[in-house]
Amino acid sequence: MRATVHPNSIKGEQVAPASKSSMQRACAAALLHRGNTTILNPGHSNDDLAALDVIQKLGAIVQLEQSSNEKYNPTSITVHSDGVKPIGTNMNCGESGLGIRMFTPIAALSDQTITIEGEGSLLKRPMHFFDTIFPKLGIEIESKDGYLPIQIKGPLKPANIEVDGSLSSQFLTGLLMAYAASDATNAVIQVKDLKSKPYIDLTLSVLNAFGWNVQHQDYKRFEFLAHPPLADHIDYTVEGDWSGAAFLLVAGAIAGGIVVEGLDPFSTQADKAVLQALIDAGCQISIQPTKIEIAPLPLKAFHFNATDCPDLFPPLVALASYCSGKTVIEGVRRLAHKESDRALTLQEEFGKLGVAITLQDDLMIIEGGKGVHGGNVHSRHDHRIAMACAVAALKANGVVEIEAADAINKSYPHFFKDLSYLSAEVDYK
Repeated sequence: MRATVHPNSIKGEQVAPASKSSMQRACAAALLHRGNTTILNPGHSNDDLAALDVIQKLGAIVQLEQSSNEKYNPTSITVHSDGVKPIGTNMNCGESGLGIRMFTPIAALSDQTITIEGEGSLLKRPMHFFDTIFPKLGIEIESKDGYLPIQIKGPLKPANIEVDGSLSSQFLTGLLMAYAASDATNAVIQVKDLKSKPYIDLTLSVLNAFGWNVQHQDYKRFEFLAHPPLADHIDYTVEGDWSGAAFLLVAGAIAGGIVVEGLDPFSTQADKAVLQALIDAGCQISIQPTKIEIAPLPLKAFHFNATDCPDLFPPLVALASYCSGKTVIEGVRRLAHKESDRALTLQEEFGKLGVAITLQDDLMIIEGGKGVHGGNVHSRHDHRIAMACAVAALKANGVVEIEAADAINKSYPHFFKDLSYLSAEVDYK
């Protein structure tokens, strides 16, 4: 799909999309919960759909409460589960990095042999973590030299282990969920150099909502405490997504006054940190309990550490493009193993729009305030690159065309539609 964005001011109100980070964790918890779970405000991204498919492959029964005739537009989802009981020998996580890293330890709770597969960029992402850790947990594993596909055979036997949290917190999320469901009260997970701590806070929040009690000591030692019997029926509401909403908020800071609803300012989501960047950039912003009002003012360069929230790089690059001076964003090393090598992709694609980006060790330096040019860019099949280019295009000096714009389906399928609701001039087909 090609999207064409015409420069234009925006206005109006828009509800934030459902958080795929929250949605996928809710799906995993619903599978592990022996009983019924109702998921409210469910997401509908490709990653969300992949998570629903996975839990069904692992034995859950999923029922959708549809609000319209659309193929997938449920108002709620009910999950019936009796724990991990695979109905086949294969599990495909699509292109979801969280999905593959979270569901693989969960699938290993079963004693069946299961082949774990993925698609697209996920085939190039390293999975050596499992080769190292799984044998310590009694899990047989075969991988393609640390890459997909992976074949595993459990059952997982919780044990005292130490894991490296420097590459991604997603591996830890899967282990925490699998251990919690195993009532691993005699096992401890030690973690060194954990990155993206807010995502672990989200994992712990979801586990707690379902009744599991996991405690930590400064994110270095995780213990699994006894808990009362879990409720037969659990209702879980998926949060509004700060990752997707970050693009809307930046759009408002650049191109016009808007209101973004459905965001919790007290959320544990890492990408809530976008608020600090927006404040530092000098936009007009009002943070309220359930909504954010934002409007342009003269924007200035800012310094931001995105080590714990690397998904904010793309929207913040779009923001920095309109800030006078040199903006510095830390955490570039976290960008290599995304849907694309995001540091290089941002440098190259924004370069086509006349925005100079320098990469220096762990720093990204964006030369802003010199105008954004019209031009042709390519998403590199990375959803956040497509959205960042679209947002930057809103006040460009010419039309911006985005190739492979359908990459947005991974996390925010309605992104272009939502921009149009805010009076942006976007053609996409």
